[in-house]
Formats: sequence, structure tokens, C-alpha cells
Amino acid sequence: MKALVIKEIGQAAFCDVSAPRPKKSEVLLDVRHVGLCGSDLNTFRGANPLSALPRIPGHEIGGVILETGAGVPKEFAKGAAVIVVPYSTCGECAACRNGRENACKYNQTLGVQVDGGMSTQIAVRFDRLIQNDQLPAAHLALVEPLSVGFHAVARGRVGPKDTVAVLGGGMIGVGAMLGAIAAGARVIAIEVSEEKREPLMALGVDRVVNPLAENLEETLLSLTEGRGPDVVIEAVGLSETFRAAVDLVSFAGRIVYVGYAKSEVSYNTSLFNLKELDIMGSRNATRVDFEAVIAFLTGRAALANSLISKVFAWSEADQAFEYWEKNRNTTFKVMIDLKDE
Repeated sequence: MKALVIKEIGQAAFCDVSAPRPKKSEVLLDVRHVGLCGSDLNTFRGANPLSALPRIPGHEIGGVILETGAGVPKEFAKGAAVIVVPYSTCGECAACRNGRENACKYNQTLGVQVDGGMSTQIAVRFDRLIQNDQLPAAHLALVEPLSVGFHAVARGRVGPKDTVAVLGGGMIGVGAMLGAIAAGARVIAIEVSEEKREPLMALGVDRVVNPLAENLEETLLSLTEGRGPDVVIEAVGLSETFRAAVDLVSFAGRIVYVGYAKSEVSYNTSLFNLKELDIMGSRNATRVDFEAVIAFLTGRAALANSLISKVFAWSEADQAFEYWEKNRNTTFKVMIDLKDE
């Protein structure tokens, strides 16, 4: 069968690979849609320390069940539409034992540590699937990336009384914005791309602030009666934005880091104490987050469609990474339609 493989830095090509067979407790999927993630782009660039080349990318996967292996419950029937939860769990590490399997010490995410879904078929454990026959096929592949932002919102304990500032208007940041909106919060998006201003406003954010065009701290203070935002969610992954989160958040505020900086970050740590901050990391997403995204997207087809910036036919999927590189300021999600050849 055909798979799109990142063979070397900056080189993605179609390759013939062995077709998978479902083992015990596994389901064989006919892959229908795969979204590209920033981690996939970083693998293509050679900037993903968690991924070795060659690698089949793709962990934002929607598909249909083709076949089931031994031990798979009968409700996972042939023809059922499913969303893939692309993380593995060991069940034994401290995170797993504490019910936080999304942070499993030994996690191997599809398309990152192991080969992913950018192929015509893939075999996965049945307990890594969520069946859904309500969302359109393409929207199944939106659930995982949005769930990462929803998880950051859950980590930040966001509620209706909060003003939430989200640093970064990429897909993870958008997930955090939508998750905060779903929680009833007021949302301020912080994004340097002017091309994204109107699309972000259309999602329901209260204000978009471009820190290259206006003083970010002064603007946030003016929008919050001098207090600063109650919650800051960092979804960029730069040392500058890591520090900015501490400077910008209110006293007794909460910070959630869902991005991660590629270099060391130095802080004025007195603000940790003076503001008595809650500072949290956020990794991947839980099944509860997936279900929350599904509930949010159901009945919001127009909103979901607005997040899909470009769809590549399977035969042109090898061009998707270069396209995204050249159009980052206008792109939310690049998606591959494996049934469009």
C-alpha cells in the first residue's frame, strides 16, 4: 500500500509499505482524512527531537473500520466511522496510575515516535477509537488537535467569570480559544498574523491583539480594568512568550503552557510568589476532552469548515508541507483527503 513518508529533512515522498493486519485487540482502519500538525511540520524540518527519520507522519486521523482482530468488542463493526486517539499508555507509570494517561511517561504518539496515519490503512487498538456517525468525515480529523486546546482550558480551570488570553493563533491556540468560549469565558486572542484577525473574530473571541502593532501589556490591562487576564494559555512555544505569560497574567492568576520552548527560559521568579501564580503544563488530551470537542463541533459545521484552510488530494499530499511553510500566516489546518485522488 502507499504511505507518505518523511524520508529526510525537507523531503516527503510516497513509498510502498506493507499493508497492516490487525492483531489481537486491534482494528484495521480505512484512513479517510488526516490533518497535519505542527509536530509533523517540525519533523519535516528536522526540528522534532521526539521523531526519527524516516517517519510516516499523521496523528489527526478520521477513518472507517475495515476489519477487526480477535478480542475486539462487537460494537466496533465494519463500516463504523471513528476518530483515533493517537497516544499510547503504559498503565504503570505515575501519570497512568494517577488517572492522567495523557501524560504517560512512555507515551508513543502516532506519527511522532512511531509511524502514523498518512497511509491508506492503519491498525490501532480498539480502545484508541471513538465511534462517531454525527460529524462530517473531514471533521473527525479536527477533533484531536482541538482537544489539545480543550485540555489546556481544563487544566486552567476556566469558567464563565474568567478572561482568558491565548498566546498564539495556530490550531492548538484556536482549540484553547474555542474551549474557553465553550466554558463561557471571555477570550482575547494574541496573534501576530493580521491575516488571521477576522477569522479569529469570527470564532467568537472578544478581541484580537497584535503585539507587533500595539503594546500588549497596556492593551490587556485596559481590557481588564487594570487587572490583567485571569488565565493565560501559551500556545506558541517561544522563550519570549513563556516569560510574557508571567508578566501579563493577573495576581492570583493561572498560566497554562501547552507550547514548549525550544531553548532555556529565564524568569523573574519573584512574580511567581508575589502574584501567587498557578503555573501548569498541559500535554496531549484525555478522552473527556475528545468528547467535549465532539459535543462542541456537533451542529457547528460552518465553524469547523472555517478551520480547514487547505485540503490536498491524496495524490498531491507530498506537496502539503511546502505549502504550509509558505502560507503559515493564513493557515489554520492543512488536511489530506485520502479518498480524493
